[in-house]
Amino acid sequence: MTTESGTTEPGERADSGNDGAAGGIFADRILTVPNALSVLRLMGVPLFLWLLLVERADGWAFALLVASGVTDFLDGKLARLLDQSSRLGALLDPFVDRLYLVTTLAAFVIRGLIPWWVAVVLVGRDLLLTLTLSVYKRRELDPPEVIYLGKAATFALMSALPWLLAGQMDWALAGFGRAFGGAFLVWGTAVYVWTGVLYTGKAVAVARAIPSVPHRST
Repeated sequence: MTTESGTTEPGERADSGNDGAAGGIFADRILTVPNALSVLRLMGVPLFLWLLLVERADGWAFALLVASGVTDFLDGKLARLLDQSSRLGALLDPFVDRLYLVTTLAAFVIRGLIPWWVAVVLVGRDLLLTLTLSVYKRRELDPPEVIYLGKAATFALMSALPWLLAGQMDWALAGFGRAFGGAFLVWGTAVYVWTGVLYTGKAVAVARAIPSVPHRST
């Protein structure tokens, strides 16, 4: 569920996060500011799980979740602003995004913050769309263009999770956090599933209309 939006949709290109254009000046560089931010987010995954599940330090877990979202946004912007796009970033950024999504959903299920079936639906949707990419690969086609409604759904989901966590904290806005986060979770899940249906429909249409490219031996 972004490079900048929180998840990687089937058609996301190199302009959606810390994704590198192969021909960029720093295409093969490893030590870049965006990559450093992605590594920091990666290191934050076990820390987040420890805070949420072991220490039950919801305030610190909330702060770390928000910080992860901010750095996720920044690494894509900085990659373009500093001309530090890289091949490593193109792989690392979406990997960290997905890892954060899956681990956060799993932790929220364990804590009882969201129903288990919501996590299954969201992760299952992404797994299904990953499988549909083989349709385009076998036909030597680019993945479909991004459905921006899917980006809106991702934003809603990634906003829902911190608010749901904020609803567990002992502060004046706890009730608002639970209500606001719950509303975003319902809306985001519904639209996320709907865009998954649209992507799958596109893949089925391509499979029916365009034959696979025969394998060429070397």
